[in-house]
Amino acid sequence: MYTSRDVIGVEIGGALKNVIALGAGVSDGLRMGQNAKAAFITRGLAELTRLGIAAGANPLTFGGLSGLGDLIATCESPLSRNRTFGQLLSEGLSMEDARQRIGHVVEGATTAYAMAELGRRYGVETPIADAIVAVLDGQVSVDDAIHVLLTRNQRAELD
Repeated sequence: MYTSRDVIGVEIGGALKNVIALGAGVSDGLRMGQNAKAAFITRGLAELTRLGIAAGANPLTFGGLSGLGDLIATCESPLSRNRTFGQLLSEGLSMEDARQRIGHVVEGATTAYAMAELGRRYGVETPIADAIVAVLDGQVSVDDAIHVLLTRNQRAELD
């Protein structure tokens, strides 16, 4: 058994992984392949880690069981409500129809708004959260959101 004293990091990782799982489900629904999905999950981990650090979390928490471990499980499980929700959105279902199909709370859909707001509050870029919010609000299509993410300016992976 492993424990953590980093309450902030554990809470942030546990909440924000659902947003990333939603995007991983979109990747699955569009059959983008494992390499694209792995890249998305990796960038999602970087995004939630930046937010966590800004909120006072220990960056090492995000590489542990409550961070990366939970993120992988949620993004890969066919039983993950958040991953399934993203997959249904990519297949053309509306947000409401996707929620009804799942029949349970989809945390990632509401947490995406909080993630984007945290980014604004802390001055941290959250391109993934912003793209998901834009899709949920009907501002852009899933395809357009992917295009925005893939055409961002080139930058160093690690700052």
